[in-house]
Amino acid sequence: MPQPSYTVAELAGYVKGILVGEPGLRIQGLNRIEYARPGELTFVHNTRYARFLPQTQATCVLVPLHLEASPREGQAFIRVADPYRAFVASMPLFVPEKEPPWGFRHPTAVIDPTAVIAPTAIIGAYCVVGERCVVEDRVVLHPLVVLYDEVTVGEGSVLHAGVVCYPRTVIGRRCLIHAGVVLGADGFGFWESADGQLEKIPHVGNVVVGDQVEIGANTAIDRSLAGSTQIGWGTKIDNLVHIAHNVSIGEHTAIAAQAGISGSARLGKRNRLGGQVGIVGHISTGDDVIVEAKSGVSKSLLRPGRYFGSPAQEHYTALRQEAAVRQLPELLREVRQLRQQVEELRQYVLLLRQSG
Repeated sequence: MPQPSYTVAELAGYVKGILVGEPGLRIQGLNRIEYARPGELTFVHNTRYARFLPQTQATCVLVPLHLEASPREGQAFIRVADPYRAFVASMPLFVPEKEPPWGFRHPTAVIDPTAVIAPTAIIGAYCVVGERCVVEDRVVLHPLVVLYDEVTVGEGSVLHAGVVCYPRTVIGRRCLIHAGVVLGADGFGFWESADGQLEKIPHVGNVVVGDQVEIGANTAIDRSLAGSTQIGWGTKIDNLVHIAHNVSIGEHTAIAAQAGISGSARLGKRNRLGGQVGIVGHISTGDDVIVEAKSGVSKSLLRPGRYFGSPAQEHYTALRQEAAVRQLPELLREVRQLRQQVEELRQYVLLLRQSG
């Protein structure tokens, strides 16, 4: 199949940008600015990367409207309001999506006769679809997906290799579940007896994932003790995240890698959790809360805003405290010097009294 090719004039029209340079130059691919080669499209979104412009080999660069730079001979710029968004919009031109083989059933797949699978669903190699599962239109199950009993997968969702859904898991429409995700394993709940032994507490709930949710590779979301662990509509979860039992996450929330949310925590809408954020159980966050990377949330954060630190505090309060901590060594030296001066003055006063 021939590689797609477009003139820079065609690309400028496609992204609704302003072309600067030769309109007939042809583009056959895309790349990051520091690695781009002749015949490729790249972009400068942040002015910090403008330093790569003199050395990039890219034939065409998407640049901000206000950037003060001009293309070299044999190169073109397309000025747009948002170069990164324009670059992403151009990707399907060069890497078109293939039409999936709708309705395919791999002969190694094991499908319980009570399962209800739409004729358009794709069932990959070695998938296991249990009793009374419901797989709706245009769902794609990649190899080694396991759906235990009574799982529901909504229209247009994709489950990549090795995804495991425990009984009664519900996945909404147009979700993307990456490889190795486990939905609905037991929550981490135990009674501690008088002699220190741990007795398991049964978990009989499930996990409910809303529409248009994306869950990154090797993330684990535990089922609830009773009721449902809930992932809100439009939420995006990175790789290696753990969400414990009974957690509720509001819509359009984003959670970065290695974050951990303890049992029965409730997150509001449009929260943003940075990498390695930890949230203790049984607390809440309000809408539009941002928790920066490596922070520890030990109490409810109900006001919108940015939070940082462990325990997490309002962003600027935490930064002032960090700055104060950095000054402690110098402050300690000054205190020692002042103590020494005070002691010298005291000795001097004693001598004066004795001589007087």
